[in-house]
Amino acid sequence: MMHLAETLNFSGRKVVAAWASVPFPALRGYSLPDTLCAYQQDVPWKLLSSCRERKVSCCFAQSVVLRGICKERKQPTSPLHTCESTEQILQRYLHTVFPGAFSTSHVLEQPCSTLPPYPQFFSPLLTRQGFLLDKPPSYSSTAVESVPVLAALQSSPVLHTLLYSLYKDLQQMNTRRWASFFAAGVEEDDYQEALQELRTLSQCYEMGFEAEDSEDEADSD
Repeated sequence: MMHLAETLNFSGRKVVAAWASVPFPALRGYSLPDTLCAYQQDVPWKLLSSCRERKVSCCFAQSVVLRGICKERKQPTSPLHTCESTEQILQRYLHTVFPGAFSTSHVLEQPCSTLPPYPQFFSPLLTRQGFLLDKPPSYSSTAVESVPVLAALQSSPVLHTLLYSLYKDLQQMNTRRWASFFAAGVEEDDYQEALQELRTLSQCYEMGFEAEDSEDEADSD
C-alpha cells in the first residue's frame, strides 16, 4: 500500500484517498459498458476517507481495481461498447471521467466471496451473485454468496480540505496545556516545523482557484 501511494504521488504529495463500491452497482443482465454509461456525470464508488466529497470529479492520479465483472458481447451503442476487453472499458471510462489524470486499472474475473462468516448486511435487491434487481424478488431472498467490487486509491484535491482542516485544528491547540506531550521528547520547534510541513502538504492538493483562496486565508492568519 505504501509503495502504491508513492507511485500515485508527485509534486510533493504524499497522501491518497480511498474509494470503494461494495457491491459494484451492476444490474443483473447488464454489461459493464451499460453500467458505466449510467455514471457519466458521477462515479459508481463512494469516498471512504474522511474528506468532503466534491461535485466535480477530478484527481491527479489513481489506481482502480474491478473484480467480478466480465464484458458481455452486445451490439455497440457507445464508445465503451466498442472496447475489446474489460480492461479497455474501464481504462477508457477513467480517461473520460478524469481527463488528464494518470490512471491505472486492473480487472479480476473472480468476485469477492461473501460466504459465512461474512456479515449478510446486503439489500434484498441483490442476487446470490451480488447483482442488482429491478424490483424485490417475490420469493424469500437467499444469502449473497459473492459480490462484484470496485476499489480505488486516488491522489485527489479532496485531500486538501482534510489536511488543511487538520493543520488549523492543531494550530489552534494550546500546547502549554500539554506539557507531558513535550516532556516525552518532542521539541516545540519540531512541532511547529511539522505544522508548517502539514500546511505545505495540504497546498500540494489545491487546484488553481483554491490556491487563490488559500492565499487569502494565509493573509488573514
